[in-house]
Amino acid sequence: MKLIILDHYSEASEWAAKYIRNRIIQFNPGPDKYFTLGLPTGSTPLGCYKKLIEYYQNGDLSFKYVKTFNMDEYVGLPRDHPESYHSFMWNNFFKHIDIDPGNTHILDGNAADLQAECDAFEEKIAAAGGIELFVGGIGPDGHIAFNEPGSSLVSRTRVKTLAMDTILANARFFHGDLSQVPTMALTVGVGTVMDAREVMILITGAHKAFALYKAIEEGVNHMWTVSAFQQHPRTVFVCDEDATLELKVKTVKYFKGLMLVHTKLVDPLYSIKEKEAEKSQSSKKPYSD
Repeated sequence: MKLIILDHYSEASEWAAKYIRNRIIQFNPGPDKYFTLGLPTGSTPLGCYKKLIEYYQNGDLSFKYVKTFNMDEYVGLPRDHPESYHSFMWNNFFKHIDIDPGNTHILDGNAADLQAECDAFEEKIAAAGGIELFVGGIGPDGHIAFNEPGSSLVSRTRVKTLAMDTILANARFFHGDLSQVPTMALTVGVGTVMDAREVMILITGAHKAFALYKAIEEGVNHMWTVSAFQQHPRTVFVCDEDATLELKVKTVKYFKGLMLVHTKLVDPLYSIKEKEAEKSQSSKKPYSD
């Protein structure tokens, strides 16, 4: 398990975006080999998405051969509602990059049979070859996706009733009107995310500090579902200083001491321009008389 500690939210977001960029480029995706990326919603990943859009616009990264699977969606909220996760992903990320809309997968919270929709989502992930990198965020109570406290740590994609803490936290997106906040959602399970070959979890802000403490320094506990990723063979937690406020000084010093090694994950920062230049060079015929 890696814990990457950066000074500020903007730096944590940029580090995460650089990591995603390097992973996609090093994977060398193509028409017969798609990179599968799990994605979150919420305010935490916005900075990361902005940097990824910037990389695309600068010609350093392409999403042409990337398939995405989002973590969750509200039940009963119209797809075109400004606070639906379909709208969120389209407005904050997808419409700004070169991804094929057919390669983006978001659960349908208005499906006639919600459990069938969840089962089909699992099948689509399997058909895509599983998820290469699942990026996630957490709530102040340590939930990942909508796997609220008490969720099974081997759970799959399913219908979930939202905890009151989550409803209260999301009320800010609905003008503070609790009556407008959905009370149910479709969500990937903890087990679904655990099946990914790698998981990167973004945790920023002092209000997430106790959850990070539970995830890093205490044991695996279904009341803090993010703690399950202690047992994943390839987990990267990316956080800012504010999120470390509940950690022991010794823990922070230990992980900061590893930053020289962890920095090599994003430095050098790869670009598809270099890949294209390499292909151009290799395609040139060797000199001959």
